This record gives sequence, structure tokens and C-alpha cells, in this order.
Amino acid sequence: MGGSYRHKLNVLALIFVILFTNFSACASSETGKITKNDFVLNTVATITLYDSNNEALIDECFDLCRHYESLFSKTDVNSEIYKLNHRETSEVSIETAKLITEGLYYSKLSDGAFDITITPLTSLWNFASESPSVPSAEEIGSAREKVDYTVVTVSGNTVTFSNDYTAIDLGAIAKGYIADKVKELLVSRGIKKAIINLGGNVMCIGGKTATEGFKIGIQYPFEESSIASVTVRDLSVVTSGIYERYFEKDGTLYHHILNPKTGYPYDNNLLSVTIIGENSCTCDALSTTCYALSKDAGTALIEDLDGYYAIFITDDYKLWYTDGTETALNIET
Repeated sequence: MGGSYRHKLNVLALIFVILFTNFSACASSETGKITKNDFVLNTVATITLYDSNNEALIDECFDLCRHYESLFSKTDVNSEIYKLNHRETSEVSIETAKLITEGLYYSKLSDGAFDITITPLTSLWNFASESPSVPSAEEIGSAREKVDYTVVTVSGNTVTFSNDYTAIDLGAIAKGYIADKVKELLVSRGIKKAIINLGGNVMCIGGKTATEGFKIGIQYPFEESSIASVTVRDLSVVTSGIYERYFEKDGTLYHHILNPKTGYPYDNNLLSVTIIGENSCTCDALSTTCYALSKDAGTALIEDLDGYYAIFITDDYKLWYTDGTETALNIET
């Protein structure tokens, strides 16, 4: 496939921004409304305030995103995660320790189907490459042996590993955590109506009006359109899908959601999983976890959680909802 990974990621992010804008459909003449885009967290992010035109506040939100990126990035040589992975330190901020603990919780909950130590495999596949390729079976086998969340221990703000090669990747939950923090900042400044869109991780503050929620589009896999929409108030909408990062080789599609146990992309007849709930970090973690667990096990997990809903899209492009989702979220297809 031609073009760079970053370009493809930006295009996908912009598609979501376009979908979101179409569904939000707020006139530019609305008093107090302001929208601003920026490139943060390796994606195009959009923040819209519906009851303020304070551009400086949005800039402060983007600065907050960059602050957390400087903590959680696995590629920034100055980040806490990079220094942990390269054994330059074991002491991190309380926030980084908290997010690692959250990641370990979902790793255990899924029995390793979701694993924050998957870095050896993701680095091996290298979907960010201009010309990605399928690693050899020997390479995958060697990398797979280095993936094991149980070797990570968090005590206070100290993170330790029981070997010298384990590496942490918080990419599956970091944007959700950051969206929650941006919401906290905006609410503390009196914002009551806003949408935070971190490249597809959407967090809504309030609703469009006192009686009307925000309508958020769910992307049609591999297309520049939506397959459905959900109407929400004070909820986050997060999707994990195989169309976000992938390449094709010899007629086979290889996507970025890797199975830690096999080392290869999951093959479970799912195109995407969307989770809707109050906490964006939880939604972020659950979207990947439920994809990894497959439709039936993922559905069972969500239905055991109060206030969280899921939409599964199978490879025949059918939509499957957890109990109560259609009624609670006013789904339109």
C-alpha cells in the first residue's frame, strides 16, 4: 500500500472529524461556539466548546494533551514510559503509575488477550513503516516470549520488571485517559457543553441542548462514511477497528490488533468494537479488550458492567448490540 502510515492515520482521523462535524451540525453563527483542531497524540484532535468562545482554553487543553504525551509515549526518549522500557528509571509520576495499573487490570481481566507489554510484537510488525512486511515465524515466536504482563509490578510510583526485556505500551488506553483529563479541565472552567475528539476517542460534556444529546457517528469500516450514529450526553464513545492501521500482503489483510498468544493479528470475524460509557479510559481499554475477546465473550463482559454499552461490527458488516444499547443510545443506521 502506498503512502506513509502517518498520512493514513491523519486521513482516518480527519474522516472521523468530518463525520463528527456532520452529526453535530451546529451553525457557525451560534453564540459562544468555537471549534479548533490541532495535531497531538500522533493524530488530528478536535475540541468544540458550545457555551464559550475561549480559544485560549482550547489551546490549554491541547497543551495538556502534549503534557501527557510526554509521560506516556513509548518513542519519546524523554518520556517516562521510554525511560522505564530502557531501564533508565523505575520511578514515575503518580499519573503514569496509575495508568500502568489500569492497563494491568485489563490485562488480567482478559487473561492476557489485552496485554500492555505487547511492545516486542508491535515493534516487530512495525505498521508505521513505509513498506510493512509479515515477520518470520521465528521472529514472531521470539517476540511472543517477551510478552507477559505478569512480570510488571507497580508499588506507589515505582514500577519494576522481573526481567530485562519487557516493554510497556499504553497506546490502547492513553487517549481515553487523556480525554478524561481534558474533560476535567474544561468542567473546572465552567464548560457545560463540549465535545473532545482525540482522533476518534470522543468525550462529550453535556449535550447539544438541554434536551438533546450529541449525535456521534460510528465509522463504516474502510469507508469515508458512517454506518450508524449514537446520541449521548456526558458519555464517551471509543472505537477500535482493524481499518485504523493495516496493510495487505499476498491478498491477506494484516491489522494492528495483535494476539499476544499467537503473535499474529486477531482473526475473529470482527471489523470494529465501539464502547460507550462515562469514563473514556475505561471505554478505550474495553474497546480493545472486547475486540480481543471476540463478540460473544466481549458482549458478556460489557453486560456485566453497569452503564457501559457496546456495538460490534462483524465482517459481514452486521451490527450487534449489548442489552439495552439501542434504547439507551438511540442508535440510527
